[in-house]
Amino acid sequence: MAPIRGSKKRRKIEKKAEGNASASGSSEQEASFVWWLEYSKRINDYDVLAMACNFDKHTQTIKLLPKGFQSPLKGLDKFKSVFKISRRTFDYICSLVEEKMVVKTGGFSFTSGKHLSFRDQVAIALRRLSSGDSLMSIGDSCGLHHSTVSQVTWRFVEAMEQKGLQHLQWPSETEMAEIKSKFEKIQGLPNCCGVIDTTHILMCLPSSDPTNNLWLDHMKNHSMVLQAIVDPEMRFRDIVTGWPGKMEDRLIFRSSNFYKLCEEGKRLNGKILELSEGSEIREYIIGDSGYPFLPYLVTPYKGQELPELGSEFNRRHSATHMVAQRALARLKDKWKIIQGVMWRPDKHKLPRIILVCCLLHNIVIDLEDEMQDEMPLLHDHDSGYHQQVCETADMEGEYLRDKLSLYLSGKLPP
Repeated sequence: MAPIRGSKKRRKIEKKAEGNASASGSSEQEASFVWWLEYSKRINDYDVLAMACNFDKHTQTIKLLPKGFQSPLKGLDKFKSVFKISRRTFDYICSLVEEKMVVKTGGFSFTSGKHLSFRDQVAIALRRLSSGDSLMSIGDSCGLHHSTVSQVTWRFVEAMEQKGLQHLQWPSETEMAEIKSKFEKIQGLPNCCGVIDTTHILMCLPSSDPTNNLWLDHMKNHSMVLQAIVDPEMRFRDIVTGWPGKMEDRLIFRSSNFYKLCEEGKRLNGKILELSEGSEIREYIIGDSGYPFLPYLVTPYKGQELPELGSEFNRRHSATHMVAQRALARLKDKWKIIQGVMWRPDKHKLPRIILVCCLLHNIVIDLEDEMQDEMPLLHDHDSGYHQQVCETADMEGEYLRDKLSLYLSGKLPP
C-alpha cells in the first residue's frame, strides 16, 4: 500500500536515454526499423511503412537515404498512433526491461509458429496497456492467442516494476526548489511542493461472489483507488493504490507512508520561506476538501458565501489543484487499460498494473516525448463521483492558510 520510489537521479536517466536511444549507432536503428516493419505487417500496414522507411523487401535491409532527405512521415505517425509514444521513448523502455525480460525462461510464438522477439513482447504489452483493448482483440490483430497476450503483458509489468522505479521518486532538494518555483508561477502559492488527488479504477466483478462487496464504492461501482501527489509538470511523485474505492480520501492518506514520514518530520521538512518579517511558512502540499486539513496539507476554505480573502484563496487553490486533475485524466486517457471498466481483473495484480502505468506516464514526461503536445488537457478523471468533505482541521494548518491568504492578497504586514 505504501508509495514506491526509486533512488537514482533524473539526470542519470536522461543520460541513459540518450545513450540507449540516440547514440546506439546505425545498426541499432536499422534493427529497430526492421522490427517495426515486420510488426506493422501483422497489423495490416506493411506496404505504407516499407515505402516510408525505404525498406527493400527482397534483401530485408533498409537503404540509406541521402543526407538531408526527408522521408514520408506516415509510417512514423502510424507508430505513434499504435503505441501513443515516440520511437525514441519505445527504444528507451526496451532498454530498461530487456535484461529482465530476455533472461526469463519460456518463449512465446505467434499462431503461425514464428517466435516472438523481445521487441514484439514489449510492443504487445504497451499496446495492451495503452489501448485497453481486450486480450482477444489484441491477439486477433497480432496473430496471437489471448493467453499469450496476457502472459507477455504480465512479464513486461514485472520487468518494469524492477527496472523503472527510478522514474517515480520524491524530489531531491535541488529538484524541489524548481518545483516550488513552478508552482508559484501558476497562481502565486509560495513554497508549495505538490498537489494530491485520488481517482477510481473501475472493475467488473461477479456479484455471485459475496467477497466482492468489499470493493463496492458509494456509487455502487466495484473500484480500486489511486492516490497521487503530482508536481507542476504533471509527474507523479508519490502514489498509493490497492485500497477499495469506498475508502475515504482522508483514511487512504492517513494510511500512507507519505503521511507517516510527514508526521515523523522526514517529509516536507525542507527550507522554511519568510514571507515578511516575522512571518514564515513551511513546505506543504495542497488537496481538495476530501483531505484532512493539516500543518503540511492545505485544503480550501469551506462555505458558500466567503469573504474576499477566502474566495480569492480558493480560486488560486483550485487553479493550482487542477494540475493533479489533469495528470490523472491524462494517465487514464493515455493508458486506457485503467480508464474504463476492467473485466474481472486479478485484484492482487491490478495495483502493480496501475503502478506501471504511472511509471510509463512519468517516462513520457522525463524523456520530453513529443506525443505530450498532442494530448488534450483533460481534467475530468472521475466522472460521476462527487466531492468528499473531511471535517478534520488543525489549528496550525489554519494559521498557515490564513497567512497564505493574506500574502496572496497583498495584505500581509511587511
